[in-house]
Amino acid sequence: MKLSKIHHLAIIVSDYEKSKDFYVNKLGLEIIRENYRQERGDYKLDLQLDGCELEIFSGKGNPKRPSYPEAYGLRHLAFAVTNIEGVITELKAMGIETEDVRTDEITGKKMTFFFDPDGLPLELHE
Repeated sequence: MKLSKIHHLAIIVSDYEKSKDFYVNKLGLEIIRENYRQERGDYKLDLQLDGCELEIFSGKGNPKRPSYPEAYGLRHLAFAVTNIEGVITELKAMGIETEDVRTDEITGKKMTFFFDPDGLPLELHE
């Protein structure tokens, strides 16, 4: 078996418009397609970043999932950046707080975390 790359990740959000604004207008992910699914009464938004897709589902009545990093399931979604301080400055200008920058003890690279509107941990990794 030869897996070539990760095709997509999928998350369920509590507020579609708030999450769409966050991922598209603030983080700059490109919309591939946006579909209203009448039978479910929700939206599915497909976003693209460097060949990998992020699917946003706007579920209704879904239970909350523990978002602390050590819970079972998705730990965090990481974005590669070349200038972590510059990205942090841009996030802060939009009112998005980040944790202090630290050094990954294994890779020796700079990293920090911030959170999406539902508290999903997002990482910047230089």
